[in-house]
Amino acid sequence: MAAATLRATAGIMLAESDTLVGSLPGLLDPLSEADRRRVLAIGRKEVLQTGKHVWRQGDTQNGIYLIESGRIRSYAAPSGREVTLAYWFAGNFVGGPDLFGAGAHMWSSVAVEHSRLLFLPGAALRELALQSASIAVALLDALAFKARCYSAMAQMLGTRSVTERLQRLLIFLSNIYGSQQGRDIVIGIPFTHGDLANLTGATRQWVTVQLSRMQARGIIRYDRGQIVILNLRALDLELV
Repeated sequence: MAAATLRATAGIMLAESDTLVGSLPGLLDPLSEADRRRVLAIGRKEVLQTGKHVWRQGDTQNGIYLIESGRIRSYAAPSGREVTLAYWFAGNFVGGPDLFGAGAHMWSSVAVEHSRLLFLPGAALRELALQSASIAVALLDALAFKARCYSAMAQMLGTRSVTERLQRLLIFLSNIYGSQQGRDIVIGIPFTHGDLANLTGATRQWVTVQLSRMQARGIIRYDRGQIVILNLRALDLELV
């Protein structure tokens, strides 16, 4: 397995198929140079340090943010407990489903590392969509991709046990972000127990117990956020 890069996929989320998150180009990629310049012209660059919120759940929505670099986590916390919807990388946007700005944000988004964003105000973006079919289609394709991602997550939450969700997530991470080092697969992005819990809908304590059991069985090695898959076949077999 070749070393994976962050730009190889649109994000990290719960999904049965790894192909889902690698199937969409960046929002600007399908556009002509002229349309790309038109979109960039309405944008306002923003830089967010680690831990800085793009917005919080309930804030007024007034546009979308195109990710130029870094990593953004979208999460919901309606009852105080956070559930991670996805991590998004460069080329994707955050701020849907109301692309043109209306009402309140349904979830929060926060930078989990130093990130550069381009804010696209909803009113101006709507005007561009009315003027250019290519821009309108690119926005629709991006929004449809998001809908597929969240539908896949809902299906996983509704049809897979929490143990299966954790196993599926580890397989996903190894396939997309893993690099082969001898017989081991080293996942190139660090994850805390809390990160894994929020992605799978579990508690941090439960994830800690499960990872310890997997280590005892020789399936993984976990040390300070670094996940190493020692026996990928064992994870696959347990999902059959």
